[in-house]
Amino acid sequence: MARILVIDESQHRAVDICAGLIQAGHQVAAVLPSALELIARIEEIKPDIILIETESPSRDTLEHLGVMNREMPRPVVMFSQDGDNETIRSAIQAGVAAYVVDGFDIDRLKPVVDVAVARFEEHQALKQELAAASRKLSERKIIEKAKGILMKTRKLDEEAAYATLRKLAMEKSQPLAKVAANLVDMADLLL
Repeated sequence: MARILVIDESQHRAVDICAGLIQAGHQVAAVLPSALELIARIEEIKPDIILIETESPSRDTLEHLGVMNREMPRPVVMFSQDGDNETIRSAIQAGVAAYVVDGFDIDRLKPVVDVAVARFEEHQALKQELAAASRKLSERKIIEKAKGILMKTRKLDEEAAYATLRKLAMEKSQPLAKVAANLVDMADLLL
């Protein structure tokens, strides 16, 4: 059972949305009239999913969602009357996982929420893979730079320079990349 934060300017529509969410087996964590102070409210309410019903998402709403997506990402479902390509693109860039045009429909609620959660989880996994790949590339570059320093200063071949770095890493019980970074930092100070 997911805890869902509902954001809707219309109290009348919010009542229908809450009924649909409960019928779909979810729990309504809170209902807000706008996305203002979204970060503070998310910290307080701790919802699993955010559902927004709006005629058209305002620039402020999209900015708040963008900040939330960077700081404390959560799946966001947006039901809107606005089918403009630029608006949809802006919403997706702000972190909306499912943007549904033509408004809220109780019959579509459960599958739309399920799709949004699946897309969100896939996107988060891709972000983590990208971060790991970037970190590995950065570590590889620093190790190569450290090897180059050892090869130049100690007249070692590449294999011997790498073996020296590995030995130092084992002696210090530190990751190879950290030892390489320390060596590069020291070389920058001394050379």
